[in-house]
Amino acid sequence: MHMEPIVHPRWLLARMYEPDLVIVDCRYDMSVPSAGRAAYDRDHIPGAVYADLERDLSGPLAAHGGRQPLPDPQTFADTISRLGIDHETRVVAYDDQGGALAARFWWLMRYHGHTQTYILDGGYSYWRSLGYPVSDAHPPVIVPKRFEVRIREEMLADRQEVYERLYASNTVLLDSREAKRFLGVEEPMDHTAGHIPGAVHAYWRESLDDAGLWKSPEEQRERFAAAGIDPDQEIIVYCGSGVTACANVLALERAGFRKVRLYAGSWSDWISYKDRPIAKGE
Repeated sequence: MHMEPIVHPRWLLARMYEPDLVIVDCRYDMSVPSAGRAAYDRDHIPGAVYADLERDLSGPLAAHGGRQPLPDPQTFADTISRLGIDHETRVVAYDDQGGALAARFWWLMRYHGHTQTYILDGGYSYWRSLGYPVSDAHPPVIVPKRFEVRIREEMLADRQEVYERLYASNTVLLDSREAKRFLGVEEPMDHTAGHIPGAVHAYWRESLDDAGLWKSPEEQRERFAAAGIDPDQEIIVYCGSGVTACANVLALERAGFRKVRLYAGSWSDWISYKDRPIAKGE
C-alpha cells in the first residue's frame, strides 16, 4: 500500500512499539557537530536510534563531491544493518531542523532501494509540544539485520550531467538555498558565492508552513509553479552540500513531479572545479 512520505505524530504514537518499525533520530547542528548526539542523549522518542549526518549519512571529504558527499553504498548498508533495518522494516526519521536532516535520511534510504521510510511531521519539537512520550534511556539493544544495496541511479545527477544541461529547455535546475546565497550577496558556508547559471530559486524552508509542518501537495505545487517549474521538465535539485535540497526533492515528489533528481555534491561540489561558470543576481 502506498503511503505519504510524511506521517503525523499520532500515526507514530499508535505504532511506535511495533516490532517491524524503527525510529531514527537525525538531529544535527552543522555549527556544533556534537550537539545532535548530545540532544539525543538528553531525550528522544522512546526506542529511537541515532544517525549522525557526518558519520552515518555522509562519506569522507575529497577534492570533489561537496561538503557532505554521499556515503559509500556498502558502508551505508552496513550502518543501516547495524540500526536493525532491512527492506521489510518500516522506518520513521525525525530531526529538529525543519525536516532537512530527516529528508536526507529519507532520500538516502530510497536511493539505496528502501521503500518504507517516512518523515515525522513537525519533528521532535512538535512531538514534544503534543505531550507525547520522550525518554533519556540509553540506546536500545539492536538486533542487526541485513540491508541489501539496491541503487536507484535515476534519482541522482552528477556534476557532468548538470554541466551538460545548462540552459537545456527540457531541464530546470532548482537552487534550494536562502535567497541571499542564491543571489551571491552572502555565502557563509562556501568559499565562492553565486549560483549555477540558469537555475531558478525556491528556498527549501518554504516547503513548511508557519507552524513548521509540511505544506500540502497542492500548496507545494503552487510554490513550484511560482518559481516557474514545469512538471514536464526534468528537475535537478541542489543546495549547498546536497542535504537541504532533499527537502525540496520530497516536496516536489509529494506535489506530483516525477522527473526529479538530486545533484548530491551541489554548490560546494560545483565550485570545486576550475571550469565551472557562476552566476549572481536574478
